[in-house]
Amino acid sequence: MYLTDRSAPRQADTEQGRRRGAGPKVAPVVLVLGTVSLITDISSEMVTAVLPLYLVTTLGFTPLVFGTLDGVYNGVSALVQLTGGHLADRVRNHKLMAGLGYGLSALCKPLLLLTSSIGALGTVLALDRTGKGLRTAPRDAMISLSTPSERQGRAFGVHRAMDTTGAMLGPLAAFFILRAAADGYDAVFGVSACVAVLGVLVLVLFVPGRRQGAQQEEEAGVADARPPVRVREALGLLRLPRLRALAGCAGLLGLTTVSDAFVYLLLQRRAGIADEWFPLLPLGTAAVFLLLAVPVGALADRIGRRTVFLTGHVGLLTGYALLLWAPATPALPFLVLALHGVFYAATDGVLPAALADIVPEQLRASGLAIVGTSQALARFCCSLAFGAAWTVWGDGPALAGSAVGLLCCAAVAAVVLRPTGGTR
Repeated sequence: MYLTDRSAPRQADTEQGRRRGAGPKVAPVVLVLGTVSLITDISSEMVTAVLPLYLVTTLGFTPLVFGTLDGVYNGVSALVQLTGGHLADRVRNHKLMAGLGYGLSALCKPLLLLTSSIGALGTVLALDRTGKGLRTAPRDAMISLSTPSERQGRAFGVHRAMDTTGAMLGPLAAFFILRAAADGYDAVFGVSACVAVLGVLVLVLFVPGRRQGAQQEEEAGVADARPPVRVREALGLLRLPRLRALAGCAGLLGLTTVSDAFVYLLLQRRAGIADEWFPLLPLGTAAVFLLLAVPVGALADRIGRRTVFLTGHVGLLTGYALLLWAPATPALPFLVLALHGVFYAATDGVLPAALADIVPEQLRASGLAIVGTSQALARFCCSLAFGAAWTVWGDGPALAGSAVGLLCCAAVAAVVLRPTGGTR
């Protein structure tokens, strides 16, 4: 029940370190997958950076309607993660499922050029998130399975840093396209589609279809003799106390984690930021995330992932407090975006890294999907609730409610994930 990867026997860790210590600190497949994520995030963040403004100011959607669409954007991904993770384990081909997910998302980008109604937009966003849901668990499983347990935090940190580089370049590209093109939003959606196709090509051409251990098993005939992973086996992971604790706490904290889009809208209103600068707000979060992802991941490997994970939520809570009560000074956007980036650096890669010693290799994608789904479903509910609260009571009371909820949920998570017996 602890957010840590320190459960393996010390002797086993030492022996594993002797066997693998001479190898690279980060496996080549992690770097290639990081490149795929970098390119794909340029595409997706171009759209994400302008979508709130496009829906609220151009199409005239209310915060409640936007919250519903944003909830769909995250909720569909959550539901599909379970399917993607299980199928990847069942067919024993994580690359195939990841490729299907990346491909589906790429196909959805040009469809944004053809939609303007809430129903059509909801459908396109749902399909795009279906692609994300299909690819997330298989991709993270490839990272996890290619990395020794004592380096999981570093490996996920490197991947998230490369992913975040794309998250930085995407808003920049959207910003310059909006300033240069007459039909700015259409141009952003069109360029985004082309970049997404490039990411799929890199995955297909450079990511190996089987990791080395799996290839050796196939050559020896072991893999063929092993029956396919069944749904019952995947669901049986919920009998693991530590996995239940991780999934439960991720979901609990997700219920009070306000969507990024809402954070940026709140910051724009609070600080009086002009519409033309709005696409650059995600850049601040991404810059801090990029700088801290690798060192924070390595720190989590050393001192324990529970401490780092909970500290990240404290940073997010501080950002909420600044949005609620700090004076609207020029420093406010920088402080809020810095804390937002710290939150992601301390949580985004640390959570999947904690599963390395909990879930067996043949069910790794399924385990990642269970935890990821609990978190994403909770954030889906938060988007709906926050959008409704904003519409009825205003943005201030809505954020205050989320802040109080986050404080309570973080306290509960600190108790549930408390270390005992020498673990951290």
